[in-house]
Amino acid sequence: QVQLVESGGGLVQAGGSLRLSCAASGRTFSMYSMGWFRQAPGNVREFVAHLTWSGLTWSGRSTNYADSVRGRFTISGDNSKTTVYLQMNSLKPDDTARYYCAACTYYCSSDYSQYNYWGQGTQVTVSS
Repeated sequence: QVQLVESGGGLVQAGGSLRLSCAASGRTFSMYSMGWFRQAPGNVREFVAHLTWSGLTWSGRSTNYADSVRGRFTISGDNSKTTVYLQMNSLKPDDTARYYCAACTYYCSSDYSQYNYWGQGTQVTVSS
């Protein structure tokens, strides 16, 4: 089992930045892909970003972003596999949502149904 806890959400003005963290515990050695998703009220859960373990590090070559956040958000992880981050810059009101961290024990990409484990989420609100 893997447990995930998100933090770092909050209220920010448009154009501002936030850094979300996802603390992982349990069988973290089994994690192979990590992703961030978000869900606004009334909307489906949507993909934000993901990265994949290369064997030694979280591989930048296997990082992918949704078109809506590419160039503004950056996903990264520490090599101890205990924390994954989502740096969010140039935030827009459309980024307002609850953000969820997810983990896979095999290769996963943008399809949320592939992920084995989920955190409870952290709320991000961007005011105009």
